Amino acid sequence: GWFMLILIGHIEVLIYTPQRTGILYYPVFFRFFVMETQETLRGAFFFFLMDFFLLVVLSGIALAIIKRFRSMLLGMRRTTKLSLTDRVAMYSLWCIFPLRLIAESFTANISGGSFLTKSINHLLKAFVSNPENVMPVWWAYSISLGIFFLVLPFTRYMHIPTEIILITLRNVGIKSHSSRGGYAEAEIFSCSSCGICIDACPMSVKKRNLKYTSVYFIRFLRRFNGKELIPADKCLMCGKCVEMCPVGVDSCRLKRLRREEVNSRSALQNYSYLPGLEEKQGDGLELLYYGGCMSSLNPNAIRALKGILERANVKFIHLDKDNTICCGRPLILAGRSEDAKELIKKNREMILNYHPSILLLSCPICFKVFNEEYSLKGVKIMHHTQYLDFLIKNGAIKLNKSEKLLAYHDPCELGRGSSIYNAPRRVIKEVGKISYVGASKKESICCGGSLGSLTLTKDDRDAITRHSIEKLVENNPQMIVTACPLCQKTFSPHSPVPVKDIAEVVHECLN
Repeated sequence: GWFMLILIGHIEVLIYTPQRTGILYYPVFFRFFVMETQETLRGAFFFFLMDFFLLVVLSGIALAIIKRFRSMLLGMRRTTKLSLTDRVAMYSLWCIFPLRLIAESFTANISGGSFLTKSINHLLKAFVSNPENVMPVWWAYSISLGIFFLVLPFTRYMHIPTEIILITLRNVGIKSHSSRGGYAEAEIFSCSSCGICIDACPMSVKKRNLKYTSVYFIRFLRRFNGKELIPADKCLMCGKCVEMCPVGVDSCRLKRLRREEVNSRSALQNYSYLPGLEEKQGDGLELLYYGGCMSSLNPNAIRALKGILERANVKFIHLDKDNTICCGRPLILAGRSEDAKELIKKNREMILNYHPSILLLSCPICFKVFNEEYSLKGVKIMHHTQYLDFLIKNGAIKLNKSEKLLAYHDPCELGRGSSIYNAPRRVIKEVGKISYVGASKKESICCGGSLGSLTLTKDDRDAITRHSIEKLVENNPQMIVTACPLCQKTFSPHSPVPVKDIAEVVHECLN
C-alpha cells in the first residue's frame, strides 16, 4: 500500500506538476497542493488507481484491527503484548490512511478523485463546501504521519525498512555469528512482533511459558542490547517458530548463539578417554550403522533395523554397538561449541577409518548434526527412513501390508530440521494405512522431550507431550509411528495406543 500510493503519487507529480519532481513530500500531499491552486486535474485513470489501492490498504487495516482485538476470528489464539511506543505507532498507523481518505475526499471536487473519494465528497457536500473545514483534516493526516515516522525507529515497525536489508543479505548466503551485531541485527529488527510464533510454539500450551517464546526473546535482544541475561535456555529448539515466521527470522539460531555467548567460556572437556584408532582397511564396507545415544534407549528399534539389514543381505558394522558415542548435538544446543568441535573431530576420524559407502543413522538429531557439522567426503549420510524407502523401492525386502491405521509423527529434526517428509510416508504406505494428522509436516508439534531445552520442567514437557498426542490420535489410529527414538520414548508413557519406531513396524511386516 505504501509503495503503490507513493509510486502513483510520484507519477502524478511527474505528469501534472513536473516542476515539483524531486520534492519528496510533494506526492504525499499532492491533492492538497493542487487544491490550494484551485486547479482541477484530468486524470481519471490515476484517480481510480489511487482510490482502489487506498481501499485495499483500508481493508488490510480493518483486518489488522480485528486481529488485535478479536484475533480468534483470524485463527490466532494469542497476539503479542505491545509496549507503549508500539501502541502509539500502531494507532497512528491505523489513522494515517483513513485520514488520508477523508482529506482527499474533502478536496476531490477541486483536485480530482474517483469512485471512493468523490462519493464521500458528495455525501459530505454541505460540510466540505466550507474551506475552514478542510485544513483540520489535512493537519490531522499530517500529524498522524509525523508521529508514526517519529516513533518508528523505537518500535516493532522498524521491520518495514529492515526487511529489505534482511532479504538482500539472506539471498547472498550471509548468516548470523552472534546474537547481536551484523546480520543478527537485521533479523532482530525485521521481527514485526506479529505473534504468529506464539501459537506455533509448543511451550504456549502452558501460558506461563509465553514470555519465553521467540517474539519476546527477540524483543529482549532489541531492548537490552544482549548485555543482560536473556532467556534463551527454555526453548525446545524445535524450529516451528522459524518455519511459521512470515519473515523467516531464524530465532533458533539466535538463541543458540546467545547460549554460546553465555556458556562457551567454561573449561573445555578432555576427550582423551575415547578409544584409540585402529586403521580399518577399505574392504568394501557397504554400510556403517550409528545408532546414537537416544537409540540405545530403544533397543527394540535397533534390533528391528539390524534384522531388516540382515534380511536385505546388507554388509554393515554397528559402530556404537558396545560404547555409545555422542554426535555432539546436545553440546551444540547448550552453546558449548568448542567442546562439540573437539568431540566431532574424534568421531569424524573414527568414522572415516572404516571407509564406509553409507553412514546410516536412526536418530534424526544425529542425522541433522552429521549433515551440518561433519565433513564426511565420499560418505553418503542417510536416515533409516530413507534407507528403508530405498530397500523397498529396489525390492531388497518384501513386505506384507496390514490393514492397521497408522498415525505418523514428523520428528522436529527430521522434518523441519532436515526436510524429510515423504520417505517415511512412502514406507508406511507399504505396511499399513496412514491416518490423517492435522498438525503434520512443517506444523508438526514437538514431542516435548527435545534436548533443546535446558531448563523446561517435567510438568511443562508432559503438557506438550499430551497436546501432541491429542493431535496424533484425532482420527483414532491403531498405532502412532515415529522415526525418532526420543519421540518414541517420550510418547509411550502418555499414549492411549502403542507407539513404535518405523523400523519396528517394517520388521514386523517382513515377508
